[in-house]
Amino acid sequence: MQRMYLLWKIAVAGFAVDQITKAIAAVVVEGHEPKHSLGGAVTFTAFRNSGAAGSFAPRATLVFTLLAVVVLILIARVAPSIRSTGWAVGLGLIFAGAGGNLADRIFRTPGFGRGAVLDFIQFGESGIFNLADQCVTAGAAIVLIQTFRGIPMRSVATSGLGSRVLER
Repeated sequence: MQRMYLLWKIAVAGFAVDQITKAIAAVVVEGHEPKHSLGGAVTFTAFRNSGAAGSFAPRATLVFTLLAVVVLILIARVAPSIRSTGWAVGLGLIFAGAGGNLADRIFRTPGFGRGAVLDFIQFGESGIFNLADQCVTAGAAIVLIQTFRGIPMRSVATSGLGSRVLER
C-alpha cells in the first residue's frame, strides 16, 4: 500500500510542478523574445506542439489525447498492486507527465482533446520540451531499469499453500 501512495504522491507533485511552470511560461515566455540562461546553454522559448516529442505527427493530436487517457487508466489499474519502490517512482513520473500533457490537450487551444502542449525549455540546440516530457522520459528510464534488473512490478501475497506467486 505504501508503494501505491508513493506513486500517487509523485504523480500529483509532478503534475503540479508541470502545470505551474507552464502557467508561468504562458505569461513570461510566450509572446516574448527567447530568454537565454547559463551562458546560452538554456533557452526559454514558447512553442505550441500539437504532436508528440519533436513535433512528431502534428495532425494526430486526438490520437495522443486518447493514448494518454489509456496510459493513465492502465497505471491507475496497476497502482494498488505495485510492490516495488522503483516501479512506483517510474510509473508515478509517467502518470505525472502523461497527465500534464493531457491537461494541455484538453484545456488549451484550439479546443477539447485537440489542444497544443506548451513546450518552453531548450538545452543548446536540442528540441523544445516541458517538464511533463521530462517526467515521462525519466519514468520510462526507471521502468526500463527495473525491467532489465528483473524486478517485478507487482506480486500477489502468499497463496493457499504459503508460496509466493509473482504476476507478470
